[in-house]
Amino acid sequence: MKQFSYTIQGEQGIHARGAGLLVKEAQRYLSNISIEYNQRIENLKRLFTVTCLGVKKGDFVTVKVDGSDEEQAANALESYFRHNL
Repeated sequence: MKQFSYTIQGEQGIHARGAGLLVKEAQRYLSNISIEYNQRIENLKRLFTVTCLGVKKGDFVTVKVDGSDEEQAANALESYFRHNL
């Protein structure tokens, strides 16, 4: 299992459009991918659960990736967070 933590930098946090793009990125991989925020753990491949988290600028999240392509998925998602969120 791979994981990384990130503090959201974008002014709008993980808003609807950003969440859609994030979920689309996560769906490219076979691994199970979850996001943890405020003691909730949700599937990062499901748009509704990601948008319902209500993550705002300055909030701290942890992403966990477990599966056959976990290394590639974790690296790509961490890069996505740094460049878009």
